[in-house]
Amino acid sequence: MGEKKLRFGTDGQFKILQVADMHYADGKTTPYNIFGFDATNGAKSLIEAYAPAIASNIPWAAVLGNHDQESDLSREVVMKHIVGLKNTLAQVNPLDQDVIDGFGNYNLEVAGVEGSGFENKSVLDLYFLDSGDYSTVPSIGGYGWIKPSQQYWFEQTSAKLQKAYISKPLPQKAPVPRLAYFHIPLPEFASFDSSNFTGVRQEDISSASVNSGFFTTMVAAGDVKAVFTGHDHLNDFCGELTGINLCYAGGFGYHAYGKAGWDQRARVVVANLEKTQKGGWGAVKSIKT
Repeated sequence: MGEKKLRFGTDGQFKILQVADMHYADGKTTPYNIFGFDATNGAKSLIEAYAPAIASNIPWAAVLGNHDQESDLSREVVMKHIVGLKNTLAQVNPLDQDVIDGFGNYNLEVAGVEGSGFENKSVLDLYFLDSGDYSTVPSIGGYGWIKPSQQYWFEQTSAKLQKAYISKPLPQKAPVPRLAYFHIPLPEFASFDSSNFTGVRQEDISSASVNSGFFTTMVAAGDVKAVFTGHDHLNDFCGELTGINLCYAGGFGYHAYGKAGWDQRARVVVANLEKTQKGGWGAVKSIKT
């Protein structure tokens, strides 16, 4: 699916809509999950869930949540079905990685404006990771986490991309800004209070019961500007920690838990390029959500 190249529009803008926690299924009632206990046909459910994205003819990507294996399909098969749908840029896993935990670990590069000096150069990168479902370690309960093999892939990819950009002739501040998308929030999401975030926090942070160290890995890489997760439907806040913004999307689906009077929601991210002296478009100037 790599033929569909992501790039900024002629207005110097690139927009992302994040839809988290659709909780969609093909059964008569859908109490919990996107393809969960009430999804009698997982493939049919995901085709229907992604139908609006496919119909829009806009490139789209996906990561797995913690309920996606609860229908008649495994996590691997769900991701393989997703990759087979139209207009998607999702990947099951990187081709050069023989051993990597989870399904749906990949990165996408966003090129500059067509006709500009950056038209064949990535100016924004997107990381997608599978944060798992539930702990597979008997002595540790709770939700899953981003494993060492995934973090190794992230570090290798980050280093490779940064080296490539520095060596290219066009002037571009390194590192290129990068955004990370995965489902289960990191324990660091719990480090904010009402004085240092925007948005609302209406429930506890349901992260893994252990800290995998992925936040530290991202800080050390020095390229990730923001992390976007779902999972906790009643939270939609953003807070900055050590130079990285940690953001919730807020719950989207109507067949999952919510709060009366608090609307379902999705998160929009807009990246804008800087104007060059000659009136063209350069590198990323700002990222807002």
